Amino acid sequence: MTTAPPAPAPADPAAPTAGAPGDAAASAPATSLAVPVRRRWRRARWYLLAAVLLVLVGLLVGGLGGASTWPPLDPRSPDPNGARALVRLLERQGVDVRTASGESELAAALAAPDTTVVLPDPYLLDPAAVDRLAAARGPGGRLVLLAPDDAQLTALAPGVRTAPATDGLPDYTAEQSTAPACGLPEATRAGSAELGGLLYLPGPDDTACYPRHGRPTVVLHTDPTGRQTAVLGTDRPLTNRHLASDGNASLALGLLGSRPHLVWYLPDYTGTGVPATADRRSLLDHVPDGWRWAGLQLALAAALTAAWRARRLGPVVSEELPVVVRAAETTEGRARLYRRANARGHAADALRRAARHRLAPVLGVPVAAGEPDPAALCAAAAGRLGRPSADLQALLYGGPPTDDAALLRLSDDLDALERQVRQP
Repeated sequence: MTTAPPAPAPADPAAPTAGAPGDAAASAPATSLAVPVRRRWRRARWYLLAAVLLVLVGLLVGGLGGASTWPPLDPRSPDPNGARALVRLLERQGVDVRTASGESELAAALAAPDTTVVLPDPYLLDPAAVDRLAAARGPGGRLVLLAPDDAQLTALAPGVRTAPATDGLPDYTAEQSTAPACGLPEATRAGSAELGGLLYLPGPDDTACYPRHGRPTVVLHTDPTGRQTAVLGTDRPLTNRHLASDGNASLALGLLGSRPHLVWYLPDYTGTGVPATADRRSLLDHVPDGWRWAGLQLALAAALTAAWRARRLGPVVSEELPVVVRAAETTEGRARLYRRANARGHAADALRRAARHRLAPVLGVPVAAGEPDPAALCAAAAGRLGRPSADLQALLYGGPPTDDAALLRLSDDLDALERQVRQP
């Protein structure tokens, strides 16, 4: 009787099959790569966020910068130091206002008899250009110069010059309300105005107004041909910020609106002929006020942090040296240092100083402030030795030696001098 073989056990669904190892190997890389990617993202997201914020702040600063691109006293500028408000008032009074940016336009305006020309920065003009413009002026016009110096006054307003101060430079005073103290109709109508700046010395036939310290800040020069030149020591009455103060507006309208046409010269602050000091704005002028306060707060915080974290050293205590060094060894060590550094001048000064201190008590010359009087010391030594005082002055207070041989000769001469003084 035969028995049937046992039936095979049913396959376990959870048991691995022949292809299971390959499948596990295929799925393992996906699982092992997913973890580093998530970890890198968690680490890098803060750096990416900081970079995005930095870009946004840069765009805001670049797009909303507080610095203006208008130059000072530009007739188109609404800035506090611009002159747009004055130009609008002149246009309302019927004055034709235009600008000139080149020498040819400026010369044509100066030649017109019914035109007022304003030079806000006359020192920016080349001296040769100033002479050419002075020759191109026609009769009947008016030229307004703001804070000119003697170089422009000599050509454009002969007889008027800047008032010198005690140091030889042009005298200057702060702007403040000043009475006209003259008969000029424009000044009489305006009354007191904020004047100051440069002070001037007018000619005998010139009209001088708004004096400060006895010297005018506004001068009207009229030549025999009828050409008028108004000189102002400051541009303060013309600016947007101060136009409405005191009688500034009335004075500015009177000086600039006396002719039906007004030409405002626009200096080329970036031209090749402009000196480096022509730009009145510094680097800090282009930084918004908020950034300045932030920088001040950061500096204060840094100073407080440094004071908080500073090392407390405590009081200074004296400590005995563990080894006593002989004076000869100290002298030799300093000599080697002088020789290594080729410091013959320092070595010569040390030798001369020691010789002077040893000679002063022997000659009876007092030592004041650590050094004897040079003239008294040399005179005493010359009187004892009968040598010229100039030779002793060169020996004790001369210049540095040029080589080692000269240094040795100096040392020998000082030793000989001491021996002669002690044993004349």
